[in-house]
Amino acid sequence: MVKKVLVSQPRPAVIEKSPFYDLSTKYSVEVDYKPLIKVVGVTLKEFRAQRIEILDHTAVIFTSRTTVDSFFKICEEARITVPETMKYICNTEAVALYLQKYIVYRKRKISFADGTFTNLLELIIKHKSERFLLALSEPHKPELPDTLAKLKMNFDPVILARTVAADMTDVTPADYDVMALYSPSDVKSVMEHFSVEQLPIIATFGEATLREALEAGMKVKASAPSPEAPSMAKALDLYIAKVKKGEDVAEVEIHTDDAKEEFIRTQQNKLAKKSRVRTTTTTTKK
Repeated sequence: MVKKVLVSQPRPAVIEKSPFYDLSTKYSVEVDYKPLIKVVGVTLKEFRAQRIEILDHTAVIFTSRTTVDSFFKICEEARITVPETMKYICNTEAVALYLQKYIVYRKRKISFADGTFTNLLELIIKHKSERFLLALSEPHKPELPDTLAKLKMNFDPVILARTVAADMTDVTPADYDVMALYSPSDVKSVMEHFSVEQLPIIATFGEATLREALEAGMKVKASAPSPEAPSMAKALDLYIAKVKKGEDVAEVEIHTDDAKEEFIRTQQNKLAKKSRVRTTTTTTKK
């Protein structure tokens, strides 16, 4: 039976509004919230060591609030005045709205995707004439910078934040039946403190987290997002329901996202075709 779950996220301000609250009441499961990592912005010295000039760019790509905070902190410390013409492309509406902490939302050119990789990529391609500054945390998934390079986008990656392990002296894995991990850094943090043999069943969010967990030898029996489990709460719901019925739950395996790979190939072909047309037109005019 599943009686206690650790979720590697901050405790919600209002527990009743958390999706895990419904899970706890439905199955009488105790849920503990414990961030296993913390993200800190880079120092001005660390930023300058990367030899990136913010004002050489016409658009910034943000995928997290932490990099937004760090970006404007660096600008303030370096006395950089960001021009009104700067564009901001965000992976979600929540990140876009967070920009209001630093800029007047209506007066800036802000675009946001729906949180999916393909939608963010479509948005970036729509603004392909810009010179992008890609704000990243370290470590980060190489998927976005690698894809932008494949598509020959004009961009510079810059590390604006770093992920470090949180204090885990008060965590005892044996107290839990499931540990829900949200990032590859969560996995690394756990492995820094415990051996695989000490760990309970693992639930993961995201392909990169799943891959990291499996490579570490963890037993992963719940994973999201997927068609049947778009959220971690739903993945845990399905897992706990099976355990409660006495079903044998198989370990999760990695499946290649063929649709995403095909999307990237299609965009490469489209951009290459447009580039050839422009080159041919220019040559003809000459």
